[in-house]
Amino acid sequence: QVQLVESGGGWVQPGGSLRLSCAASGSIFSTKAMYWYRQAPGKQREFVAGITRGGDTSYVGSVKGRFTISRDNVQNTVYLQMNSLKPEDTAVYYCNQQVYWGRGTQVSVSS
Repeated sequence: QVQLVESGGGWVQPGGSLRLSCAASGSIFSTKAMYWYRQAPGKQREFVAGITRGGDTSYVGSVKGRFTISRDNVQNTVYLQMNSLKPEDTAVYYCNQQVYWGRGTQVSVSS
């Protein structure tokens, strides 16, 4: 059974930074693509960033240049470095691997 556990969320002022982590267990992590999604109140869950097993990355347009996804195949962890945060980045952020999801971590950006 795959388990994904997110951490690192919190409250930050606009322009601030946060680093999310997702620890994975129960699968051969290094062979799997990993993704971050987010869901804001009243909105559908949306793709934020992805990283292939080879390290190729992709991002939704609204976060390009501000967010960076990375992975550590020794620690079985995927990260999302979020800089220059905006109020519209406020959401619950979820880690995803194939059909598996974490429980999410709340990110709130406000002054």
